[in-house]
Amino acid sequence: MNRSTPPGVPRTAGRAAALLAAVVAATAFCAADLLARSYPFGPRTRSVNDLGNQYVPFHAHLWDLLHGRADGGLLVNWQSGYGSSFLPDLGTYLGSPFALLVGLFPRDEIDLAVYVVTILKTASAAAAMACLLLALRPGRWWVAGLLGASYALCGWSVADASYNPMWLDGLIALPLLCLVGEWTLAGRRRFLGVLIVALAWAANFYTAYMATLGAALVLLLRLLLAGLSRRQALAAAGRGVLTVALGVGLAAPLVTVIYFGTKHAYPGRVRQFAPVPEQDLLARLLPTTYGFGSPALYVGITALLLALALPFHRAVPGRVRAGWTVLVLAVTLSLQWAPTHLVWHAFATPQGSPYRQAFVLCGLLVIAGWHALSYGPPDWRALGAAAALLALITAVASRSALVRPYTWPVLLLAVGGALGGLALLRLARAGERSRLAVLAVVLLIGAQLGESAATSAAATRLRLGHLDDYAPWGERQERQAALIAEADGWPRYRTEPGREQTVANDPMLVGGQGAQYYSSLTSDVLSRTLTALGGGWTSRGRSVQSLDNPVTDVVFSVGARVHSPPDQHQKWLPRDGGRATVSRQQDVPPLVTVRPTPDRAAFGPSPYRNQELLLGTRVYTVPRVTVLGADGRPVPDGRVGSGSTTKAATVTARCPAGRQVFLWAPNFSGTARLAGAPAAARFRFEFPRNRAAMEPLGSAPASGLLRVELTPERPGRIPVGAVGCLDTARLHTAAAGLKATGATEVTVSDGTLRAELPAGSRGTAVVAAPRIAGWRCATGDGPARPAGEFHGLIAVPLDGGSTALTCTFHPPGLRLGTAVGGASLLALALLGLLTALRRRRTPSPSTTTPARERVTTAL
Repeated sequence: MNRSTPPGVPRTAGRAAALLAAVVAATAFCAADLLARSYPFGPRTRSVNDLGNQYVPFHAHLWDLLHGRADGGLLVNWQSGYGSSFLPDLGTYLGSPFALLVGLFPRDEIDLAVYVVTILKTASAAAAMACLLLALRPGRWWVAGLLGASYALCGWSVADASYNPMWLDGLIALPLLCLVGEWTLAGRRRFLGVLIVALAWAANFYTAYMATLGAALVLLLRLLLAGLSRRQALAAAGRGVLTVALGVGLAAPLVTVIYFGTKHAYPGRVRQFAPVPEQDLLARLLPTTYGFGSPALYVGITALLLALALPFHRAVPGRVRAGWTVLVLAVTLSLQWAPTHLVWHAFATPQGSPYRQAFVLCGLLVIAGWHALSYGPPDWRALGAAAALLALITAVASRSALVRPYTWPVLLLAVGGALGGLALLRLARAGERSRLAVLAVVLLIGAQLGESAATSAAATRLRLGHLDDYAPWGERQERQAALIAEADGWPRYRTEPGREQTVANDPMLVGGQGAQYYSSLTSDVLSRTLTALGGGWTSRGRSVQSLDNPVTDVVFSVGARVHSPPDQHQKWLPRDGGRATVSRQQDVPPLVTVRPTPDRAAFGPSPYRNQELLLGTRVYTVPRVTVLGADGRPVPDGRVGSGSTTKAATVTARCPAGRQVFLWAPNFSGTARLAGAPAAARFRFEFPRNRAAMEPLGSAPASGLLRVELTPERPGRIPVGAVGCLDTARLHTAAAGLKATGATEVTVSDGTLRAELPAGSRGTAVVAAPRIAGWRCATGDGPARPAGEFHGLIAVPLDGGSTALTCTFHPPGLRLGTAVGGASLLALALLGLLTALRRRRTPSPSTTTPARERVTTAL
């Protein structure tokens, strides 16, 4: 007998159920992409939204770490954001043990690696649910496998988590944590339970938190149904609380780092929760429905019919019917009520979909369906009632725009297969006819495969219609990576992947050390500093972009910069058949420079003046600008994209001849072309999501009169001081001065930066990296102190007596998390020792009935 399965369930049955669930889930997942002609089975990319922008690049960076090719380590990622804290990102995006598998694939097959990891996670969730179902109550192994697959292929999984693969760890965690609840109920496998909790929270603490809430509800219901005495119930609940506390404690080194990382992250937009209409809620129970921002509750028609039949199934004890039905209804209502919505989401409404806990309800629906069938196929009365309820749900859902024309044939086939299979199963049981049972199995599994594949394929196709999408690794990325590798000179200077980004995390994907960085944990200081310097961003400030500007290149020690044509995959960009090239900065200063008398004045509204503050020299002329409409008249407040400027506008100004001209228009969307220049610069603004970056326009003509032709795409505004005229000669002089007085040698290794300074250096040493929380610096043999700040960068005072500078980074929360983790490990060891001593002193019980069997029977 398998100790994780209840009496009466052979070990082979549990394994067969897990295998069947995994195979069905993986087959349906791949069949859906084949049907949708999506990568890797077709020409359509699957890298939409954060999958292409975050998860694939983060896994590429993990590949580089595993193979010793990354710039940085576990503490600092020197490739992104000019130096960002990596451990919080590791815990957020790469904490899953499955993530390590990407190291087995070639680097240029990183998209395939992430795809395979996604399939394995989905299959693992199916297998875990199948094992849980058999542990909750004995039943047919193939039914457990079928329902395990229906859980793994739920709407939340195929519509939301399939392109947010880190969430799939929560899909796996829910049934595993429910299994831990079963073990705590029986007082067994305490250490394995703690380990599972720790792994779940380390893999992805966000969805693990939701899974823990769901597992706690399941355990409470099991305690109510067990008929235990109050003392026994409290003891079991106490064991559960202790198991979770110790498990979360073991995961604390990652969890606390992530928590403090969110405290230092750029704040996202505060959103108010608004529940979806009831027709949309019910529509998402049906196959092939899709709507971003609505709860994806689809679990397959078979599981849904069984859950609907449970209240009417007279073979199931009344308390079991009532308990699971009430729990499913209560959790459903909690999805729609703002206070419980906040509880589910750790008291913060998420930026994207507000129903990220929907997988918990999907799991409960599947468990309820299992209880309906494990007591025997529902009778005709129960099946009829379930069919009537399904018809009512369908009638209400038909009013929703989420139900599309192709939903109806898929729904009819799925209902026919599910009802036919359940009816045959009922007849087979009544007459003990094995052929009918085999036919029932074929019908039920076939219906599950077909409707799940269709639902996943529909979601894949519809996502491409309203989310940004990105091409998998190809010729463009190969060219960029080759140019970066050839020009790389880290840490003597940085190599920027370029302003013309392919994804929002180009430095991690193709290499280099750039400003680009997109994470839920993008630091506040990085985003605000780059914004003050004229940088652009998307995702409401958490996806900062490269700034193609010679002044900031000098400030951040950018010695080489890749210039790529617009990505041909992005439909909103112009077509350009050019090839990527590299430009080099000859007088680039080192990463550490010395400022004898730094200007401590605060940043102001002008990015040109802010750049000069960091540089330490005046290099810009900022002329007065006039914005003219198509009729030649001045436009009040610089507003364009409406009225006389709906299709065109002009900005006029005067610059000294030959100066480089830049346009700063953060609230403008469209193109800007300097008269006589060969190409136009593109600006992309969309409130509140996108802010446009400063762009170079060309050189000022001999006359000094500038005419910048604007083609707006939507209403926007050209600010006062929009034009900057750069004196490149003064810039070269300033760069040469910083190089001459800067560090003579800089070495970087993960979280440690060392620099050798010229003898007698006084003033302030400025490290060209954002002053994120966690940096401590020391000069010479002096003690390390929290680093200072110079306009958002790391700053260290110099007294002229030391030539060595050492800065070390420790992520906030790591020491606390390590202490909590150590204390949890010690408590677990002491608990094990006490348990061993108690077993030695306690004689073996004389009863022949195991305690686990008595509890299972009571349930």
